[in-house]
Amino acid sequence: MRTPIAVAALLAFANLSYAVSAQLDQIIENDHGTRPSAGSGADIGTATGATAAEAGHASGNDDVRRIPLAPIVVTAARGPQALPDALPQTTLFERRDIEDSSATDLAGLLQFAPGVQITRNGGPGQTAGLFMRGASIAQTLVMIDGVRVDSASLGATQIAQIPLDQVERVEVVNGNVSALYGSSAIGGVVQVFTRDGGDHAPRFTLDGEYGSYHTQRQHVGVNGALDAAGATTFSVDASRLKTDGFCAIDPNRATVNPNPNGTFNESVSASLKHRFNAHWDAGIRYFQTFSRTRFDNPFGMQTDLNDERDRVGQVSVFVNGKLTDRWSTHLSVAQGTDRSQILTNGEQTSRYDTTNDQLDWQNDYAIANGHKLLFGHQYVNQGLDASEFTTPARRVNSGYVGYNGELGRSEVQLNARRDQYSDFGGANSYFVGYGYRFTDRWKAIINYSDAFRAPTFNDLYFPFLGDSHLQPERAHSIEAALQYAPPALGVTRITAFQTRYRNLIQYALAGSGLYVAQNVGRAKVQGIEASWSAHAGSTDVRASFTFQNPVDAVSSQDLTRRPRHFAAVSANRGFGGWRVGGQWLLAGSRNDNGQPLGGYGVVNLSARCNITQSWYVAARVENLFNKDYETLYTYNTPRRGAYLTLGWQQP
Repeated sequence: MRTPIAVAALLAFANLSYAVSAQLDQIIENDHGTRPSAGSGADIGTATGATAAEAGHASGNDDVRRIPLAPIVVTAARGPQALPDALPQTTLFERRDIEDSSATDLAGLLQFAPGVQITRNGGPGQTAGLFMRGASIAQTLVMIDGVRVDSASLGATQIAQIPLDQVERVEVVNGNVSALYGSSAIGGVVQVFTRDGGDHAPRFTLDGEYGSYHTQRQHVGVNGALDAAGATTFSVDASRLKTDGFCAIDPNRATVNPNPNGTFNESVSASLKHRFNAHWDAGIRYFQTFSRTRFDNPFGMQTDLNDERDRVGQVSVFVNGKLTDRWSTHLSVAQGTDRSQILTNGEQTSRYDTTNDQLDWQNDYAIANGHKLLFGHQYVNQGLDASEFTTPARRVNSGYVGYNGELGRSEVQLNARRDQYSDFGGANSYFVGYGYRFTDRWKAIINYSDAFRAPTFNDLYFPFLGDSHLQPERAHSIEAALQYAPPALGVTRITAFQTRYRNLIQYALAGSGLYVAQNVGRAKVQGIEASWSAHAGSTDVRASFTFQNPVDAVSSQDLTRRPRHFAAVSANRGFGGWRVGGQWLLAGSRNDNGQPLGGYGVVNLSARCNITQSWYVAARVENLFNKDYETLYTYNTPRRGAYLTLGWQQP
């Protein structure tokens, strides 16, 4: 992205903000919105226990959007708080935001979060990489309903295999939060909340889509209450996606099979919850996605047929309750899975099956109004069944404590965590955050944190290349932010951050003549994030701009695949029975292992029309101007595509 494009994007952001501000000036003058404090609201959930419905708005009337109350998030502090109260940079995508986006999987949605950059090895179903604040793809933690689903071999999560049909909301927290969640939470944390039941009679939804590359998608779901009192709620959703795709790698630049690389995905999610009384409830959640994807291998034969079969899922059982008026507790037992199998010409060439067995016991104690203690214990048993090598199981015992409080205009968040690993020892993490409210709308924030990433099983045990004596990667971060959050104009935030990395695991030449995993890397990432998200009247606006300097401290070169600047702008407006919108994604130039990649800008459009109270039709156009660009060297990206959806919702 050249400088004039960046300037144009900033001007568009400023003009859009000014226009909405002018339209809502009278609304702001009349608004006296309330702001929940850390200890004022009932403990409606935890970061690992809140359902999508619980971690929602403070107001139950979602139709009244002229003067919206602040939505509630749970990931930034492992407990419920109003979005403007979160001290770490936090982004929220609710179901309407998901439907407004042009995305069909988690990777596509995350492009609209500040500080987030996505790379893809081709089209739908192909491997996608998540970079947050310049951190590597293994340095960001992704959870589904509070359960880790990362690969023990690679350390990353298959975000391209998580379809948005199953998702109710997504919370994104930027920066080091290992003090809350442990390993890998260096760039940040992404938490996905699957769909949940409601206290109404069962309602069915179904929709189908057809579009470019012979794409076909079907989704059906039902949710509601099983009794008149709404004590027992449930949700079941299933979806299917099939697309022919396109050739992932340009056959003119590599020896690959020129045939299209399509994908087939099936997914299902379900939840069941029972409320015993006003203080206790229990339930179960289930999510599973399975995919088969044809991919290109630049190191194989041109006639090879390469297939990847992936499975990502989680199942969890939980209990929430109040032991006293001040003490609430949450207990969950879960299993997260990541399975991957590679076949060449129908014969298996590799297989990696990860299992994360997880027990989490979290407690919240309200010391006084506006002051809350957090303490808990987590146990994870991580195993890897691989075709190339065998590994011992990894056991992780973790204890964590925290404090969230308000004193006058000051807000404080303190967190500490100890993770004890069975293979390399222990790691401590800390988070110190302070916010000062100049007014009800303006707030200054400063955060200091440190984090770590445990070595993957590949780093430790891969034959001839791993080293069982590796230590965890370490990171220290400091950030300062200024936030403006009037109730009718959403949240605007500008954050300056710096993160220093040491003990980075890199494959360097050893005395054996082989490239072996070693703790030899260092890096520094400095940057500025600017973001704005608002539900202004019938218009929803989201914009983010990131300027960063991701540098390898050893070579003084830019970290690979990280642009120095990128941005995303989206706006959607409803009128009558219509809703129209568009997105603009921009990224600057960067290098991919020494190969220069140019900047790009992509525009998407969408529209929806409610034909009746139940039936609707929607359409979207991706890459409107047919931009030819790359996020990875030699890998193609989708050209212009059009998609049409017909849906039905039970009134």
